[in-house]
Amino acid sequence: MKTVVISYSRTGNNQILAKAIAAGLSAEHVTITMPGEKSFFSIGMDMLFNRTPKVNTTQENPVDFQNVVFVGPVWMGQIASPLRAPVRKHRNSLQQYAFVSISGGADGPNTKLTAELKKRIGKDPVSVVNFLIAEMLPADPKPTREQTEAYRLDEAKAEELARKVMEELKTFS
Repeated sequence: MKTVVISYSRTGNNQILAKAIAAGLSAEHVTITMPGEKSFFSIGMDMLFNRTPKVNTTQENPVDFQNVVFVGPVWMGQIASPLRAPVRKHRNSLQQYAFVSISGGADGPNTKLTAELKKRIGKDPVSVVNFLIAEMLPADPKPTREQTEAYRLDEAKAEELARKVMEELKTFS
């Protein structure tokens, strides 16, 4: 089955992770971008009012894919609003999907993420992998949002995390 990785990244962390996952799966990588940078205020408004912003993609219509790995941040316990457009677009054609994220985690794990994905897509994901930056930083003192926002994933760490994702996605072949 053909697999595509569809990603959005505000800080670059999810982008480098998605690139490593796509390489590991020998999959095409479709990148979602915003016409302008998202401010914290607009992110909050998107999440509060369930808005789906306009986005650009590197490929307009990846229709020949049965398996999709969505990669992007988690904002306020939900998938980032820029990923909502491709999720909605592909929800009826997905045979299998997974969601992977590297997100801040300063407020703890995103326990409702799987339920939100099921609500948006209409079926359970094969896997949800949510790496928390707060768990990658020293525990004492407790990492702040500013520290997790400032964290940047390097290629070596991205490849390490991608290997963990590959273990989770063994059914994606």
